[in-house]
Amino acid sequence: MSDVSAVKALVFDVFGTVVDWRSSLIVDFTKWGAARGINADWTALVDAWRGVYMASMDEVRKHPERGYVILDALHRRSLEKLVAQFDIKGLTEADLDYLTRGWHRLNPWPDSVSGLTRLKTKFIISPLSNGNVALLTNMAKFAGLPWDLVLSAELFEHYKPDSETYLGAAKLLCLPPEQVMMVAAHNNDLKAAQKLGLKTAFVARPTEYGPHQKYDFEAKGDWDIVAKDFTGIADRMGC
Repeated sequence: MSDVSAVKALVFDVFGTVVDWRSSLIVDFTKWGAARGINADWTALVDAWRGVYMASMDEVRKHPERGYVILDALHRRSLEKLVAQFDIKGLTEADLDYLTRGWHRLNPWPDSVSGLTRLKTKFIISPLSNGNVALLTNMAKFAGLPWDLVLSAELFEHYKPDSETYLGAAKLLCLPPEQVMMVAAHNNDLKAAQKLGLKTAFVARPTEYGPHQKYDFEAKGDWDIVAKDFTGIADRMGC
């Protein structure tokens, strides 16, 4: 077993790891669309929206001269293209804003709040997400996530898996990387953190993408902790 006794802070990937983005958005938009009389394949829209997530951030990386763009703005740009692609009619500016802010209103996985609450008794806990600060703060209020602070890619103007995000989080916490543990349901996120000296914890979320999930069903690296949920991480960390 890996030695995690020096860990003082745990930082968490959020979309998919802490919150169930897919089911949350589909239920939210389906109910909202019915009330507004707007017919659309909301499941297909949500899947397509998440499908362009990485590409939208890659555009920011490829064009640093244009400046950093927060995730809310990237989500809005992607949504406008998808609305046209799916031929969804009758949406106002307020409607587009409501849909974009759906990412602020995501429900936690059943073990998230209780597991985080246990870990908070002994460790600093924070998101380390590509979501912007306002998004993560609003989500925490909505979902009852008991963060000690909010660490976001926005603070470092770099999206994960850029090294600046992981090392920037450790620096802001005044901790060496080996005293910070990255928790994620995504092996690539942990791989990037581990290369920089952070400790790692993997928790599988096999229904994150619904029937479309193709990877991250199990740990694919030599992670310090592999657990079925946040309760298992809390157990391993002695909380």
